[in-house]
Amino acid sequence: MKKYTSVKDVANVEELVNEALHLKQNPYKYKHLGENKTLGLIFLNPSLRTRLSTQKAALNLGMNVMVMNLDKEGWALETQEGAIMNGTTVEHIKEAAGVMGAYCDILGIRSFPKLQNRDEDYNEELLQQFIEYSGIPIVSLESATRHPLQSLADLVTITENKATGKKPKVVLTWAPHVKAIPQCVANSFAEWMGQANVELVVTHPEGYELAEEFTENAIVTTNQDEALQNADFVYVKNWSSYNDYGKVLTEGAGWMMTDNKLALTNNAKVMHCLPVRRNVELNDEILDGQNSLVLQQANNRTYAAQAVLKRMLEAL
Repeated sequence: MKKYTSVKDVANVEELVNEALHLKQNPYKYKHLGENKTLGLIFLNPSLRTRLSTQKAALNLGMNVMVMNLDKEGWALETQEGAIMNGTTVEHIKEAAGVMGAYCDILGIRSFPKLQNRDEDYNEELLQQFIEYSGIPIVSLESATRHPLQSLADLVTITENKATGKKPKVVLTWAPHVKAIPQCVANSFAEWMGQANVELVVTHPEGYELAEEFTENAIVTTNQDEALQNADFVYVKNWSSYNDYGKVLTEGAGWMMTDNKLALTNNAKVMHCLPVRRNVELNDEILDGQNSLVLQQANNRTYAAQAVLKRMLEAL
């Protein structure tokens, strides 16, 4: 595996999920693979689970790890070809990525969208330039459009908790939030579920449709109660508008997941990528109750990352 930016980089999703589950039971079995190898983790945005779980995954594989908050500790990057750098940017991404590629064997990059220009965000310019100029395998730690390590962990969690022999109904439901949130997690979750053996339903208020490329294998509805009927898993997540890009179109009254809404389901397990705004997106009763999988999801982030890093190490 030379890069990991979406489900499209995975030849066999089921095999990768099973590999993550195997590593969860045998976390140090392949520690020899990472000996004298270095993982660089580059963050342009805040992180808790992605940073810690990916670092732990690398250590489980015997790797050295270097972490840099590039937005706070690095030089301001220029990304434009042919730029005359007489302004605020100090270093071109060509040199920065090339240097990181010389120091590391694998590089992880995290950069959020600005939510101002859709074409700019969805072109994934920064991520693509790191792929081009670093010369080493790249792992997306969340980009402008996707969060593939989170989505792999989500599918691992569903696999662990689904009933044997049953195709589960999985509902991705929009939830209220206090600010504009990117579509990354929702896009990625829908894209991965579309490649899994599940029945996927996506529900949201009018105006919050995701890009069709991510929901082509899903049923999409604006009726949340109808969507929740007989659901086995409910994934709760906010996102801003894709068509009216980056905008918050409604405060979302009535869309927060509650016990009453959970009663419509097949005693569904409830998922969220975290961090979660308690009593805005999900109520305390669900988060602290027996149906919540949020901490199991977070734990599985380590083994999802470890499965990806293992494959990259094997390909070096």
